[in-house]
This record gives sequence, structure tokens and C-alpha cells, in this order.
Amino acid sequence: MTPEPPLVIVADPIDAAAVERLRKGPCRVADATAGAAALAPLLPDAWGLVVRSRTKVTRELLERAPKLSLVARAGVGVDNVDMAAATARRVRVVNAPRAATASVAELSVAFYVMLARDLAARVRATKDGDWKRGENGTEIAGKTVGFVGYGRIAREIARRLQAFGVVAIAHDPFVTETHDGTTLLPLDDLLGRSDFVSLHAALTPENHHLLNAERIARMKRGAFVVNVARGPLVDEVALLDGLRSGAVGGAALDVFEVEPPKRAELLAHPRLIATPHLGASTHEAQQRAGDQTVDEVLRALRGEPLQSLVNPEVRSA
Repeated sequence: MTPEPPLVIVADPIDAAAVERLRKGPCRVADATAGAAALAPLLPDAWGLVVRSRTKVTRELLERAPKLSLVARAGVGVDNVDMAAATARRVRVVNAPRAATASVAELSVAFYVMLARDLAARVRATKDGDWKRGENGTEIAGKTVGFVGYGRIAREIARRLQAFGVVAIAHDPFVTETHDGTTLLPLDDLLGRSDFVSLHAALTPENHHLLNAERIARMKRGAFVVNVARGPLVDEVALLDGLRSGAVGGAALDVFEVEPPKRAELLAHPRLIATPHLGASTHEAQQRAGDQTVDEVLRALRGEPLQSLVNPEVRSA
């Protein structure tokens, strides 16, 4: 009797064309995008699991999927995956690290300009009938952007900012040199020199609330904060205090400690720009995420080398 092909579960919505391409591969595909109730009965037979950020791949979920061999994250961050549990189970975890680079970079540059010119407030005021002109904000030319985390997205932003005449500096304990003119600095030095503190670090236990009250106090007074990475990198209570005191000149957050965000006072602050975690939510980025994720699943099914394995120790084992 011929064994059934491996079962790949699509737990979170990804690009429809990518799913159709997966269905043509050497596997069965099950749609569990309706949520946890649809996913649970499929887990015992799952060989592969495709997720975005909604589905949390916990130790308990892994225990309910004894045949699981691959978790494919259609995006960059894997903080919704218990990496220690997956590695202990020898479950390979892959992601799509290049999919959203351009989209997040463009959003970040837009945030810098909006903050510098106070555009969000001026748009609201004009639509409310307040025709207020005169001096409004500052240029970003000649200003210093300090990248906390200098990976693929931050490097792409720095490349785009060259056309604006912006000075780029960075702090990243995992980067020892740059090839684009960006100066690497200790974090405290970066905070004291930056007109924009732009967060691009991965979320780990060590950098939870990386930007807290103590570090905000070390920033240049009136500097701007931009977070397009992970919400818990910022202590939102400390950020709100900084906005109220003027220590922080303004902030743009695409991510929050809890999503959807719950701190009404922070959301209502006139110098906060808030967006609903849409950095990667362009048509192009979602198409790339789906394609890159399905490419990795198909490579795994065919026994080919994986290109974006997050836990390579599983491969060596």
C-alpha cells in the first residue's frame, strides 16, 4: 500500500498563489486558517506547519504534533515559535528573511519624514479646518539616525537615506564591521548622538524593554523614536513619560507590547504616530513571503538544502 504524502498545514493566511503552488508539490495541504479549532484536529498527522505571527508554536502545540518535521514562518521574526522546544524535538524552523525588507524600509523612511515635519498632526488639523501655516518641523537632511540592530532591514534603510544626506550610526553586538560608511557605536553613545533612534533588533529575553526610562534619559533631548521591529523592545510607560516631558520629541510605532494596543493615553498622545503592524503588509512583501516560504517547504519535501534555516543545529544533529 502506497503511503500518503506528507501533510502540510497552512495555519495562517499567506499569498493564495503560493498556496496553489504548494498544492502541486509532493504533499497534501490542509487549510487551517480559520483558527485554533481548525488546526487542532490536524496536528497529529502534520509533517509541516506554515504560520505567520498569529499562530503560536508552543511546546504544547509541538507535543500534539509528533510527526512534525518543519515549521515555516512566512516572515522574518520567529518569536512566536518556541525555538528551544522545536530544536529539542529536531523540528526545523525556516523563515522568509528577505520578503519584507523593502516594505519595512520604506515605512521607516516615511516615519522619519513624518516625525520631522510633524505631518500627522498637520494633516489632522487641516482636515479639521485649521489652516495653520508658518514654521513646521525640520528637515531630515544632516540629521543622525541611530539604528539599534543593524541587520538586513536597517542596512537597506541606511542605503535609502544616503539620498537624504542623513548620517547613519548603529549599535549591534553581532556586527563587527560595516561596508557602507555606517559607524558602529556602543548603545549609550548612539543614544546621545541620534536625532532618530530607530529600533530593528530581534526580540530576545535580554532586550525586552531595551528602550526603557534609563535609556530614554540618555537620549538627545527631543529626539524621535521609531519602532518597526517588535513592540516589547520599548517600555511604553517610559515612552509616554518621555513624550509628556519633551525628552522624546515624537514617536512612530508600528508594533506594540500588546496587539492591538491597550494604552489609550499613549495612543492619544499628539506626538505619537501609530500604525497596526503593517510594515510587511504590502502586496509585494506578502507575495514574496508566500513564495519564499513555499520554496523552503518544497526544498524540505524534496530533501534539498534549506536556505533560511533558523536552527541549523537540527541539521547538524
